[in-house]
Amino acid sequence: MDRRVLPDLLAMQADRYGKRELVCFEEQAWSFEDALKIAARRAAVLSESGIRVGDRVALMLSNRPEFLDLFFGCAWLGAVAVPINVASRGVQLQHILANSGARLLVIEDALAETLATIDLDALSIEAIWVAGNPETIDGPDTRALPRLTEATQPPALLNPGDLAAIIYTSGTTGPSKGVCCPHAQLYWWGRNTAEILGLGEQERLFTSLPLFHVNALNTVYQALITGSTAIIGKRFSASGLWPALIEHRATVTYLLGAMVPILLARPESPAERGHSVRIGLGPGVPAHFHEPFRQRFGFPLIEGYGSTETNFVIAGQAGEGVSGGMGRIRPGFEARIVNEHDEEAAFGEAGELVLRACEPFAFSSGYFAMPEKTVEAWRNLWFHTGDRVVGESDGSFRFVDRMKDAIRRRGENISSYEVEQVLLAHPSVGAAAVFPVRSEMAEDEVMAAIVPAAGAIIDPAELIAFCRPRLSYFAIPRFIEMVEKLPTTENGKVRKYALTERGVTATAWDREAHGIPVR
Repeated sequence: MDRRVLPDLLAMQADRYGKRELVCFEEQAWSFEDALKIAARRAAVLSESGIRVGDRVALMLSNRPEFLDLFFGCAWLGAVAVPINVASRGVQLQHILANSGARLLVIEDALAETLATIDLDALSIEAIWVAGNPETIDGPDTRALPRLTEATQPPALLNPGDLAAIIYTSGTTGPSKGVCCPHAQLYWWGRNTAEILGLGEQERLFTSLPLFHVNALNTVYQALITGSTAIIGKRFSASGLWPALIEHRATVTYLLGAMVPILLARPESPAERGHSVRIGLGPGVPAHFHEPFRQRFGFPLIEGYGSTETNFVIAGQAGEGVSGGMGRIRPGFEARIVNEHDEEAAFGEAGELVLRACEPFAFSSGYFAMPEKTVEAWRNLWFHTGDRVVGESDGSFRFVDRMKDAIRRRGENISSYEVEQVLLAHPSVGAAAVFPVRSEMAEDEVMAAIVPAAGAIIDPAELIAFCRPRLSYFAIPRFIEMVEKLPTTENGKVRKYALTERGVTATAWDREAHGIPVR
């Protein structure tokens, strides 16, 4: 299969699979034929509204049919979809919309309050389409999401390297970066993952991960490529997962590291062994959880490594995760472990993982409108992951830690820089450092060390209230510690690794212990 642009793939698979179910939401299901018609009809609506090849269309939608309706329509037209995390707000949302230069914003009515946290007049947004009640939003040319008609648009003449999407991931020492995802990259994500999972025709793939991230979007591509069905749940629910897997007769499911200890901590129930799942994808699951998970729930998890900028480049086999390894490099990709000078590290020595692809456009083509960051990340023709790993004697890789100044919480990347900017906007905060500390869920919790401004007294609960309308809920610090000064290097940079190593101190204030909600 060498058609690596979405319009060609939709047309070819509609001809091959016809009325077979491609995607199933709670509200409706589409066949392969339906998806083709929806793409051509939505493209016609977008074109009639003035959207052209290369224009960016921002999608602030949860897991609902309108997301794929618009994603397919943009791809068919040659426009570029910009999926946005529905928890974004304030400075982060302003940056994403400004950096992408989106002309059209499609948002669901339940998210209306997020627009009150940004300055629409400073953006290039010309129109807002609302999935739901348009009266909830006051903005430029705001109206209900236009209905599809019988009118269709011819597919754009695209190349594999043309952009399909810009997906924003966490910044490390600055604002979030828009990862430019070519059509071919998303195709190879789906094809590689399908091969790793051993997908045949008519598998039933259940995900409750958000479509605005590459993981769930990849599930749709897997279904499209293999003739399977992607079942899109609203959101992850520990109590609702097993009934959903049973109801939808799922054969494959997708989890993130933090979900596994949550599931294992729940009381046992008959439903957790009443499903038909044969395998799950579970990147980032700590090694000691793999075997208890398999024994209790009846299927193994596959470990692996990828990022929005790259692809599914490293993968293990079912059951290998118990060793704590990441897996081995996949065919079509190359990996090296290097030191700070980009020289290959000695065997057994930890270093930065750098990657490159053999197939053209199998990786991101860079960061949108950030040429300096693109050159920095892709220097010497290798993508620098910012992750420290060790090569094992059997050819596998073992993850050590992250080198980047980013935090991973509940499957979300958090820019410590963006959190710090919000904290520093509070008049009583003189200096702030945000850093990760380990949690009971095997991922990071967000902690902030705060130096109060001269003469100021800070109430941590009030500081959390200040953050709530300005930050995604998952980025709001759980732990806050007031300090006299921050540890710094000789040239004045904050030594965050020292704060991380110190961890949660006896004097730290814990938001969860005080029952302070963040959403």
